[in-house]
Amino acid sequence: MNVAIVYETLFGNTRTIAEAVAEGATEGAPAVLVTVVPVADATPDTVQGADLLVVGGPTHMRRMPTAQSRQKTLEAAAKAPRASAASLQSTPGTAGPGLKEWLDQLPDALPGRRAAAFDTRYAFPLAGGAANRIGRVLRRRGYRIEPQGGQGFVVKGYQGPLAAGERERARAWGATLVH
Repeated sequence: MNVAIVYETLFGNTRTIAEAVAEGATEGAPAVLVTVVPVADATPDTVQGADLLVVGGPTHMRRMPTAQSRQKTLEAAAKAPRASAASLQSTPGTAGPGLKEWLDQLPDALPGRRAAAFDTRYAFPLAGGAANRIGRVLRRRGYRIEPQGGQGFVVKGYQGPLAAGERERARAWGATLVH
């Protein structure tokens, strides 16, 4: 089985979740081949051969990130008490297309291809989440969404960190996706 995990991240938390999902998938099925790639580097070839496509991103303004929401999030983070100029200048997700733009260009799935979506989000109920929207787009592209395919992982504050236990939960989720 081939698994492709494509993610967008601004402060590294969503990348950490993507890597944990990959670890879990490998532990759940040692013969699985997992590719983890940031959305800016993902090409149609990256996902073409994947039996399972896992897509994740941060939640911005209660939904999937856009170019405008990325800019607003960076501006808000710069005003946050913990922000440092060095951390904001080196944010990994600011170059290249974002998740929304990438999904808009994603080719239709080959028959039998499965998908799952995840996001990073705040813990309070009105925070929203990007995973449901990501899943809807993938379904429209012809992917069969896994029953446990939409997951939200909690972060604290604009730059994180992840809440306690979220990395481990992502790992366990990755293992369930390959069964």
